[in-house]
Amino acid sequence: MNKEEKYDLVVALTEQMQEFGNFYITDTSDLTVAKINDIRRQCFESDITMKVAKNSLIKKAMEAAGGDYSPIFDVLKGSSSIFFSKSATAPAKLIKQLRKKGEKPILKAAYIDSAIFIGDNQIDTLIKLKSKEQLIGEVIGLLQSPAKNVISALQSGGNTIAGLVKTLQERG
Repeated sequence: MNKEEKYDLVVALTEQMQEFGNFYITDTSDLTVAKINDIRRQCFESDITMKVAKNSLIKKAMEAAGGDYSPIFDVLKGSSSIFFSKSATAPAKLIKQLRKKGEKPILKAAYIDSAIFIGDNQIDTLIKLKSKEQLIGEVIGLLQSPAKNVISALQSGGNTIAGLVKTLQERG
């Protein structure tokens, strides 16, 4: 790979880091070409983009992307593959599924919406992450719940609303 190709790869990785906002760095060393091709096929089916790159180029891409990726720099050793996805959990689910068939890929690190997860022991945590939309929906549901409970209680008493208004006027 010449200097221009390396530069182009760093630019492409930087753009993908910024575009997707989520990426996983894995160890896929010692896998056969057939196994790597199988992983790539499964990534494609799961809307995950897989790239294999030298650690030095991955580091340069992170530095160019902005943000604090420094905790990830320590795990950039050996062979590395990067999984990019719009879904924060899809790569973790795929890695767990692939691990049923073999020992690799091993999770080195994951970057999810500015949160960094280091180590293969984080797979289960990453699988359970909720999307931003899911969390917002839960918060809205929690905020609506008290009002719904009051209205429900008032409606279950029949004309309780009229009685409540009358009571408030009498105290008034």
